[in-house]
Amino acid sequence: MVNRFLRIMRISFDSLVRLVGTALVVCGASCQVAGPVVNRQRVLHEWHDDGGPGKVSVTISLPDQIAEFERGGREIGWCYVATGKEGHGTAPGSYRITEKLVDKVSGSFGWIEDELGNVVNGDATPHARVPKGMVYVPAPMPYWMRLTAQGVGMHGGLIPDPGKPASHGCIRMPKDFAPLLFEVVEVGTPVTITHTPSKRGAVIESAPSQAWPGESRVISARPLTESDRLYRSGGD
Repeated sequence: MVNRFLRIMRISFDSLVRLVGTALVVCGASCQVAGPVVNRQRVLHEWHDDGGPGKVSVTISLPDQIAEFERGGREIGWCYVATGKEGHGTAPGSYRITEKLVDKVSGSFGWIEDELGNVVNGDATPHARVPKGMVYVPAPMPYWMRLTAQGVGMHGGLIPDPGKPASHGCIRMPKDFAPLLFEVVEVGTPVTITHTPSKRGAVIESAPSQAWPGESRVISARPLTESDRLYRSGGD
């Protein structure tokens, strides 16, 4: 009787061991601990100007929404841009920078915000009806580099969807990149806007945050200076 009981206990124990072993194998195959999640972000610009001999030139590819920069024929960098969206397309052609202003606001486009700073109309014009208690804010265009008398130029701004147009005709550049280009160009710098593809391939990673200290609202909401009044023509 005792021997029979011991045999039953041994069989039960062996079955339990096999069951636990099977469970561990299944868990090892399907319950693996995931590795760290890598959040790859799209690079919006690269800059390696050597400051050497030669003048800077700019070429902007409309299909790729990429600007490429050379100095004396040497590549010195590139960046994503946002040119004119449908209905406000940026015209291809050969241009030259005719004006540089560190701090400029648009005379053609902006937004309407309430007393708390909430934007209630993000695509307003200076002639839009402004509800009581709200204010029209002209769009900021920092590091302005004018290309046409009609108000088209290059400036710092938001690139909401890299590779796609988004502006009212101007050429927006990443906010942290615009000062770098502004520093090395001059009145007379040639700018070519073309339908030719750029030398860069498409990148599929997500765009990084493009906020910067002293966000654009601070720039645009301050009282207009005499410089603004003289150069207020233009748009985003």
